[in-house]
Amino acid sequence: MANIIVFAILAVVILGSAVLCVTTKRIMRAATFLLFVLFGVAGLYFLLDYTYLGAAQISVYAGGITMIYIFAIQLVSKRTLQGLVERMKGSRVAFGALVTLVGLATVVVVFLKNQFINNFEKLPDAEVSIETIGSQLVGAEKFGYVLPFEFISLFLLACIIGGIVISRKD
Repeated sequence: MANIIVFAILAVVILGSAVLCVTTKRIMRAATFLLFVLFGVAGLYFLLDYTYLGAAQISVYAGGITMIYIFAIQLVSKRTLQGLVERMKGSRVAFGALVTLVGLATVVVVFLKNQFINNFEKLPDAEVSIETIGSQLVGAEKFGYVLPFEFISLFLLACIIGGIVISRKD
C-alpha cells in the first residue's frame, strides 16, 4: 500500500512538473521543472529497487544534463532572451489538441489491436535482475547500448563546443 501511495505522489510530481515545464514562459523555470521531472523518474527507479538506475538518473540526467541546459541558458545574452515572448494563439492550441487526440487514438488502436490488456494478465511474475539490465546497458553485443551511449556523449560534447563557439565574442 505504501508503494502505491509513493507512486501516486511521484506520478503527480512528474506530470505536474512536465506540464509546467512546457507551459511556462520563463526558461529558467522550465529548466527547474525539468529537474523535478528527472528527480521524480529517479524516485520511480528507487521505488522499483533499481538503485543503480536511480543513481545514474540523478547523476547523469538530473545533475549533468540539467546543468548543461542551465549553462547554455546563461551563455545566451539577456537581450536575446528578453525579446522572446511566446503568445498562445488559438489556432496553435487547436492544432496541438488535434495532434494530441490523433496520438491518443493511435495508442488506443495499437492497444486494442494487439490485445495488450488481455495479455498483461498472462505475464509471468518473473522479474528482470539488475545484473541483466546492467549487462545490457554496457554490453556491445546485439542488444547492447554502449554504442548509442557513446554517440550521445559525442553529440553532447559537440553541443557544448558549439555553445562555447557561439557565445564567444569576436
